Amino acid sequence: MSDAPARPAEADSSAPARPGAVVAVLALAGITVSLMQTLVIPIVPELPGYLHASASDAAWAVTATLLAAAVATPVAGRLGDMFGKRRLLLVSLVLLVAGSVVCALSDTLVPMIAGRALQGLAAAVVPLGISVMRDELPPEKLAGSTALMSASLGVGGALGLPAAAFIADHFDWHVLFWTSASLGVVAFLCVLGLVPESSVRTGGRFDLAGALGMAVGLVSLLLAVSKGADWGWGSGTTLGLFALAVVVLPAWGLFELRTAQPLVDLRTTARRQVLFTNLASIAFGFSMFAMSLVLPQLLQLPTQTGYGLGRSMLTVGLVMAPQGLVMMAMAPVSAMITKSRGPKVTLMTGAIIVAAGYGLNIVLMSEVWQLVLVSCVVGAGVGFAYGAMPALIMGAVPPSETAAANSLNTLMRSIGTSAASAVAGVILAQMTISLGGRALPSESGFKVVMAIGAGAAALAFVLAAFLPRHRPDGTAPATAATEPSAEQVA
Repeated sequence: MSDAPARPAEADSSAPARPGAVVAVLALAGITVSLMQTLVIPIVPELPGYLHASASDAAWAVTATLLAAAVATPVAGRLGDMFGKRRLLLVSLVLLVAGSVVCALSDTLVPMIAGRALQGLAAAVVPLGISVMRDELPPEKLAGSTALMSASLGVGGALGLPAAAFIADHFDWHVLFWTSASLGVVAFLCVLGLVPESSVRTGGRFDLAGALGMAVGLVSLLLAVSKGADWGWGSGTTLGLFALAVVVLPAWGLFELRTAQPLVDLRTTARRQVLFTNLASIAFGFSMFAMSLVLPQLLQLPTQTGYGLGRSMLTVGLVMAPQGLVMMAMAPVSAMITKSRGPKVTLMTGAIIVAAGYGLNIVLMSEVWQLVLVSCVVGAGVGFAYGAMPALIMGAVPPSETAAANSLNTLMRSIGTSAASAVAGVILAQMTISLGGRALPSESGFKVVMAIGAGAAALAFVLAAFLPRHRPDGTAPATAATEPSAEQVA
């Protein structure tokens, strides 16, 4: 790889963009990739039997996707800035299709884990798509389009759950992955035919040492967080992984600060607007995933508990589906508030709505319609917040760093969801009742998790309050065409 300066894209891929088609195609790609997060949820209880493996080993089909996505997202973002965002978007979709085909052909554990890891490598599609929009869309369409693209992370997951449950109930489980592969092919062809390549590139040399250091640190941290409950939080393996992360990540940070062309520009991420947006993203990721853990269990627990509703996985999917539709509907509203009041206000509004949704859930959890209502309220808040985050990030970084910065923000959300899974798992495992000789999560345990979810949303509100104020003329604190200093942004 060369040290060439930024250069325009090749002429053969720079056809004029059709904004409506670009937005539709990129949103489709984002929804397709986000489906992989919920694709296996309906079959998790049956996976050990399908793969002839123990339950703890079969759980790697979920963990592998998480770890691969954590590593691939910032790497693909940086490569997109260097060599073309559309190019890396297409590569990501190829990996999704390949992983889906491997899973569809699998009947044992190892190929399933490999296929799920390949699917995880496609997680950068959403931040890459947002970055393509910044380069290709007219300014008046950018806010609403990036809000929709950002919301596709939740939309795909919410809409995918009932579809996956229906397929799992009526067809062979391999059909789930053939469906994912088919959608990936459609998304690939649409991107190939309708999305132009950006002319904004940095060139330069890829920071391989930084990528390896980040991979070791992130995998150690997320593996300890996601598997700590299974291995034991005080086990040597869990503590050793935490210790490795504590050693490697600071060392990686020092290395990145001393590297001329780092994988992650930590000086840019330390700017107030970027830093507090990423911190708020962690809190929002935590808060949103808490809902995904609580509602399905409440719906599926037996009615004999006194609070469980005894419904099927398909019903769970149908209850969660409106959340995705509400998130999509909130995208233009989020963009309107961002244009008039600034993304800081939009983010803080979203935090208040999410906290209110969890507050409602503490008192409204005895009927299906109540859970639908709560899901929609939280979805509305998340739609506001996820629409504001790309605007905040892109307002503080130059176009040449857009994909890397958006990818890092997506990673922050993933870290929040991983932490939520660990914390909620511990709480629900400790606060239980006994029914028929089985330990089940108690009603109080669910309420504690929901209260923590509300607290995480409140924390996001506080963090957003430290963001720079929106200028009266409607411009961001830092313009897209410049590389401001930390003082200028602050």
